[in-house]
Amino acid sequence: MKQLRKWSRILHRDIGFFFIGTTLIYALSGIALNHMADWNPNYKVEINHFETSINLDKTDSVKNNILNLLDEIDSSKNYKSHYYSNKNTLKIFLKGGSSVLVNINSGKGMAEYLKRRSIFYESNYLHYNPNRLWTWFSDIYAGALILFVITSFFITKGKKGITGRGGIYTALGIIIPIIFLIYYM
Repeated sequence: MKQLRKWSRILHRDIGFFFIGTTLIYALSGIALNHMADWNPNYKVEINHFETSINLDKTDSVKNNILNLLDEIDSSKNYKSHYYSNKNTLKIFLKGGSSVLVNINSGKGMAEYLKRRSIFYESNYLHYNPNRLWTWFSDIYAGALILFVITSFFITKGKKGITGRGGIYTALGIIIPIIFLIYYM
């Protein structure tokens, strides 16, 4: 039993250190994805209001005028397409999911830019298993978590270990998810 406790401590410690980064990735992403109804964890929207005197009426040169407008407020290189949602409103689509709305009579407009949320975007990307190699790494991580759990049973002995307070915490950690399953299913 002494050898089992010694090797459990070594494995528990080393697995914990090795997978610190992966654990943070899944923890941050998990929190973000749990609250998708409250916010977009991958992108934030930035709005830029502007006013222009460029003629954006339906004419043969409207595309050139749109490109000139984009050079004023963004970059004409980001232009994708445009259309008139009604006789007074022009909508311009930009690369990256951003867009511009302009009232062609008043010249007042609004540009909406989608910006990636750093750290969350990348964490969520990995959480969704983007490729086969990451899936294998994630499976190894899941196996390491199982080993992490098993080794925790043997690290502490006595009334603080699995036969004492540790056992109570373990039971609660199993019972609480079961209660949620029973209640919500």
